[in-house]
Amino acid sequence: MNEGEKPAASEKKTPESKYRFRRMSFLIIIILLIWWFNNFTLKVTKVEITSDKISSPVRIAMISDLHVSDFSIVNKKIIKKICGQEPDIVVVAGDMYSTGSDMETIDIAVDLIEGIVDEGYPVYVVTGEHDTDQEYIDAVSETGACVMNYEEKITDLNGNKFQIIGIDNVYYSDTFDLRKEFTIRDDCFSLLLAHIPNYDKLSLFGADLTLCADTHGEMVQLPFDLGPVYSSDYGSWFPQLTKDQEIYDKGLFSYKGGNMFITSGAGVSPAPIRFNNRPEIAIIDLIPE
Repeated sequence: MNEGEKPAASEKKTPESKYRFRRMSFLIIIILLIWWFNNFTLKVTKVEITSDKISSPVRIAMISDLHVSDFSIVNKKIIKKICGQEPDIVVVAGDMYSTGSDMETIDIAVDLIEGIVDEGYPVYVVTGEHDTDQEYIDAVSETGACVMNYEEKITDLNGNKFQIIGIDNVYYSDTFDLRKEFTIRDDCFSLLLAHIPNYDKLSLFGADLTLCADTHGEMVQLPFDLGPVYSSDYGSWFPQLTKDQEIYDKGLFSYKGGNMFITSGAGVSPAPIRFNNRPEIAIIDLIPE
């Protein structure tokens, strides 16, 4: 441009173009904040269950599916959130790291469990389909947590007798029947821990409460309680809108003699794409009927 010449109109930023730029920048910031909030903030989900086998309240804290990675919520925040709820027992329901993780990553999951134990809480652990390395299982056992892979414990919680059973199934055969392995005791509140929520099989066992994980809440949930965008059980999109059957994605489900609760977990595996389904610590309050 020669001296004295005015810039061409195309070279100028008009007020309208500046406004569009600011509006787009603001929209991008809002989208990033929504994405961050849905994937990297930890909420507490509370459920209350009454039972005539409970004489005094018992609070259970539950965590699962952390899938330790660069994206996962740090141990300190998780432990602080759990301690703030003052549970009587903590359940770790599997897949705390992903298959193929190195020992440095696995140690983060172990350190989390050890940190919870160090706070004075009794901790019961079942494994999922990912966190099956024997080094991990041995290390978790050394923290003082109870690893419950086809084991049963009778314990007292606030004056209530509990029968706690943990299984490590990653596959349920057509002939699977947990009644062949364990017998539910009438003099206890029966608590079954199983990573994978096979409702049909586990409801037949009929524990007073079954705690499961694995689904990640199917990651993306539609607004207005319309369910997950995708169901891995059915292999279909928008299952709650298209299937005339119960969708076992997250939350509380009843069966004859008891209830199943499925947590949506605390991690963002396989990618940070959660929406309307934040990472969670589940709190289950058992109340005398």
